[in-house]
Amino acid sequence: MKFSFKARIYKVGINSCIKVPKNISNKLIAEKGYIPIKGTIEGFFFQQTLCPVRGEGYRLYVNGIMIKGGKVKNGQTARFIIEQDSWERNRNFPMLPAFRKELKKNKLLNTFLQLSASRQKEVNRYLNHLKTKEAQQRNIERMISVMKGRAISPLYK
Repeated sequence: MKFSFKARIYKVGINSCIKVPKNISNKLIAEKGYIPIKGTIEGFFFQQTLCPVRGEGYRLYVNGIMIKGGKVKNGQTARFIIEQDSWERNRNFPMLPAFRKELKKNKLLNTFLQLSASRQKEVNRYLNHLKTKEAQQRNIERMISVMKGRAISPLYK
């Protein structure tokens, strides 16, 4: 179910955020206290997490990408449409067959599998979200170079 509301963007420390109306956050399901959501700010899509604030309900942090995409500023009231995010954020991303093949060919599969689970997930997620086979292959080659210690990771550019 989608919920539409307007909220004023304000700063807490260096972070821009809004207060999510309690009548909306009460209808969403928290996971470990946080509520994964997706939505729009002035029509600009985002995927974010509502954070609990003691005695205040939930807060939505409005990052720079959301501010720029929504063409809004701090102090301005913006229109938000949010809904529970049903996409499983913690799902495992499969290793691309081409990536596995290159790792084996370069004798780096065991090295990759010794990385932390979160790092493996980060790399696999990155490669899985590339739109073309050419981009995947180009970035697989970069990852091989990174693992051989010869290049800067494309994940940190």
